[in-house]
Amino acid sequence: MRRVLAAVLLVLLGLLCGSGAALAEPPVEVLVEDRAGVLDRGRLLPAVEAIDFYEPTRVAVFTYRGAAADNLNEEVLRFARAEHPEWISPDGQKWADGLFIFALDPVGRHVGTYMGEDRKVFLEQREDIQNASKDLLRDAQWTDGTIAGIRRGAELINQPWYRSTAFLVTAWGAVAAAVLGAATWLIVRWWTRVDSRRELARGDASYANVSMDLQVTELNAGTIPESSRYGSTVLEKHRTFLAKYDAATQLSNQAHALTPRALGRRPNLKLVRNYADASAELDALDDVIADTNALLNRGSAWAPAWDRQLAPFRSDLAGIEQMLSRRHARGDSATASALRSFRDQSHRDIERWSAELAEGSISPETALDRLRDARTHLTELLKDHADTVIAGFAKNEREAKLMREGMDNAQAGTRAKDGRAYEPSILGTVYPSYYFFSVPAFNTGFSTGVGSVSTARGGGSTTGYGASGGSFSGSGSSSSF
Repeated sequence: MRRVLAAVLLVLLGLLCGSGAALAEPPVEVLVEDRAGVLDRGRLLPAVEAIDFYEPTRVAVFTYRGAAADNLNEEVLRFARAEHPEWISPDGQKWADGLFIFALDPVGRHVGTYMGEDRKVFLEQREDIQNASKDLLRDAQWTDGTIAGIRRGAELINQPWYRSTAFLVTAWGAVAAAVLGAATWLIVRWWTRVDSRRELARGDASYANVSMDLQVTELNAGTIPESSRYGSTVLEKHRTFLAKYDAATQLSNQAHALTPRALGRRPNLKLVRNYADASAELDALDDVIADTNALLNRGSAWAPAWDRQLAPFRSDLAGIEQMLSRRHARGDSATASALRSFRDQSHRDIERWSAELAEGSISPETALDRLRDARTHLTELLKDHADTVIAGFAKNEREAKLMREGMDNAQAGTRAKDGRAYEPSILGTVYPSYYFFSVPAFNTGFSTGVGSVSTARGGGSTTGYGASGGSFSGSGSSSSF
């Protein structure tokens, strides 16, 4: 194995080092048509002239001020036909040989790359060239972004086969495949075993709690008032408690029957995780049963039980300011002000509800109703602010739709994929977990939405030349940034 690695390394070094100097070709010509007026020629020209290509290449840079709906390919072709017919092949169907065009629309936010037939690269490589410039272009660094794109183009256009990514991956992959395959198998098995043991410990901790409190849970359930709409719903959950406990017991037996070696297998990790999830659900539910009994019957532990009902709401209120301070979160908007005002008022309301509950002027059910209404109001305020954020970030309806999907999926995503998890509170048991829109869910949806839009802006290559292009089929494409 060592001999093979050494031989391949020597071959690679010989190919890469022995031909480098002979392949350094500065541009034959650099022509800049900065119709948008955004480039610094004093920096651009020397930087591009110092870039080495593999073959003598003419470089053209074209910028213009367009719109998001424009087809940059069509605009570049229209400009070439009118101002630079030498950019087009004699038959009028392709770009001229030896030519590389880098095009930029800083207003419509498009970037494009176009090549003669003897300089063309695959679509994926054109996207690679464009992507090399996009981080800089997004920050309005038009000159640096243009230089970065041209430099990446020089690395890919007419790239020798032995310098291509495919060759390097294949060469090194052939040598390393066996070693990496064996190492990966061992690592996966070891990591799966670690995960299985972690999940087994999680399940055992929850299962022990449930087993130890089983009789107490039954006593608590026996005194929850069925006349209460909150109590009756919790009791419905309790009616399946023992059946779920039996199922968790069976899972526990199966999980503990696994040998250390068997714990390293993926199907068995799923089994152990199911045991841990089932036990965690029961552990949360028996706590809710205890809190429901203590709060509705005004037992000795009603105060800490009430605090546990308030905890999710308090957590949301505490997270509002951080949520609004994020980039693109529109923290200075009217909907942001409404959230801050609601937060301040809610802190006062919580103190008042707790005092009234302590003195007996309101019932536990009324207190829970008020908490439910407040969280419902917060849900509506978060949805309103989501509309504000979407309107501020999205440039068109397509982007707005992507952001709305991110927000909607985040709220719906509070339901666990396996349908088990729920907020361990009375309201979380009575209402579906997606009933309330929480601040963490908003943050998740916001991040997902912005990411989806950013990806969409960075991808979706356009390869056609529009209605005015006719039969022109030169190699080139553009994308948004």
